[in-house]
Amino acid sequence: MKIRAAIPVVWLLLLASLWGGEWTPTLPDRTQFDLGAFVFERNCAICHGPRGDGKGEMAATIAPKPRSFRSGVFKYRSTPPGKLPTNEDLTRIIRGGLSGTAMGMFTQLRDDEVRAVVEFVKSFSRKWRDPANYAPPIAVPPLPAWWADPVQRGAHAARGRQTFVTTCAACHGEKADGKGLAAATLRDEWGDPIAPANLHGPLHSGETPRDMMRVLLTGIGGTPMLNFATTLNEEQRWEVVAHLTTLRAIR
Repeated sequence: MKIRAAIPVVWLLLLASLWGGEWTPTLPDRTQFDLGAFVFERNCAICHGPRGDGKGEMAATIAPKPRSFRSGVFKYRSTPPGKLPTNEDLTRIIRGGLSGTAMGMFTQLRDDEVRAVVEFVKSFSRKWRDPANYAPPIAVPPLPAWWADPVQRGAHAARGRQTFVTTCAACHGEKADGKGLAAATLRDEWGDPIAPANLHGPLHSGETPRDMMRVLLTGIGGTPMLNFATTLNEEQRWEVVAHLTTLRAIR
């Protein structure tokens, strides 16, 4: 891949200031910044916009809308609510995409290109400057011992259905089809209407039991999907996941 000539330092400083970035003008960072800008322009700007505001050329045709990086709010993270994602979170999404959305898998990028574009994405929001916005990932617990026994798992899934009905059905519906009573009234942090996920279909943040547990622990940033790290205990969360995996197996 051929990279354009280096951008003068004064222009990089101006761009970082306008975009609210945390870039420091040392030679290694300049090189990485240039590479990240190049990768972003070639692969990301068409949807996310050249200014990272989610208003690229294709944005009007895409649902859900491309993420604006300027707010520093990310839906899918391994970190607690209100905290920034880790580099590994951003890398996972770039490499694996988001199922059921226009965010594809960028498996063709080299590792150094992924690292560079991850850092470049951070230049769009000042939140990355504040250490208070960082937190380590929430540990996803291992599958419970009963998971491997179909009979026991079925019993736990039945209990999980009851928890789901009382805790989740208002938005997702009793059938987990996204048609709960509150579904039509929901809006995201930016004031846009947002539909609860149909949990029989593609799950944007991953479809394994541990992916589902991670969402229950972290919530989905900028949306009405709260976390259940304290309102449900670990056993209840795994039972809800068991219920959902049962539904998805018989769809």
